Amino acid sequence: MIANANTFVGVDAHKSSLHVAMLLPGGRAPVAWQVANEPAAVRRLARKLQREATGELHCCYEAGPLGYSLQRRLAGLGVACQVVAPSLIPIRPGEHVKTDRRDARKLAELLAAGLLTEVHPPGEADEALRNLARGREDVRQALTRAKHWIDKFLLRHGIAYTLSKRPWGKQHRAWLRRLRMEYAADQACFDAYLVTHEQLEERLEVLEAEMERASGQPEYRTAVGALRCFRGINTVTAISVVAELHDFRRFPSPRSLMSHLGVTPSEYSSGERRRRGAITCAGNRHVRRLLTEAAWQYRHRPGCSAALRERRRGQPARAIALADRAQERLCRRYARMSTQGKPHHKIVIAIARELVGYLWATLHPDATAMRA
Repeated sequence: MIANANTFVGVDAHKSSLHVAMLLPGGRAPVAWQVANEPAAVRRLARKLQREATGELHCCYEAGPLGYSLQRRLAGLGVACQVVAPSLIPIRPGEHVKTDRRDARKLAELLAAGLLTEVHPPGEADEALRNLARGREDVRQALTRAKHWIDKFLLRHGIAYTLSKRPWGKQHRAWLRRLRMEYAADQACFDAYLVTHEQLEERLEVLEAEMERASGQPEYRTAVGALRCFRGINTVTAISVVAELHDFRRFPSPRSLMSHLGVTPSEYSSGERRRRGAITCAGNRHVRRLLTEAAWQYRHRPGCSAALRERRRGQPARAIALADRAQERLCRRYARMSTQGKPHHKIVIAIARELVGYLWATLHPDATAMRA
């Protein structure tokens, strides 16, 4: 816990305003005021905090839409600022009044009590790569919606594709371009759906090509290459995992990484009763989705395809050995749980949870020493 001889500042940050509460040593209640969220106002705020603070100055605000921009701006002005996890902020039972001023005061008091959990801020280059990965995810979701628009439009008109069993292949796309509607309004709508689909596909190709290029940069090449040794993890998934987690050293154990990704089971136990529920779904949902998709690949028998052998070429023997060990164990566990009659979606989550442990052992710098 931080010593009480210091000054603690809570900031409730919004797009156009900052509500600030400063708790001085010996003060019973924080002093609160409001400033504009503008560069000049932030500079004046930093000077005021440094001028009036006693002892060390500690500042914080909740993670949210502003990202880390305010934290970096204050750090550049000499004010150490933390970004804290909003989901882990203690809430008092029966507290039903919420205002920006109250939130700022609450942050200052909890920071002084040492009850806030800091979010590890990525570097600017790491955040730019993460934005690229999330932008690709947004385009992928929009592309899925565009396909649904086309499918539902044709379904409403009683038009079905029967030339092959593989939708959205070359033959299906050529068939879509040849379709002509009876009414001009329908044709205009259908053409708009097709153009949107083609544009999104082009955007997705551009973003994935940029992710391929980023994966070859020296700071990411080693980690991406090691992750690509695993079944179900190719370049896009690997660089996305690296971009989202950006520093495996902040996870001291595999369990801490599993908890961060929300793949650990929830639990409600009291007295003699112990009840475990679904996974918590807390933390980084982007990596959780990617690893869940990768876990589906382990329903097949162990093997090494030509594409996987190509991805493993030139990679460290330790990474390949861990990937092989993961494949043998996870494929065997999938088959055993399936034989027991477990639902497939639950099996996949269990496989994804164990896969997280293997990824931690592959990329964490202390994993080798811990095994020894």
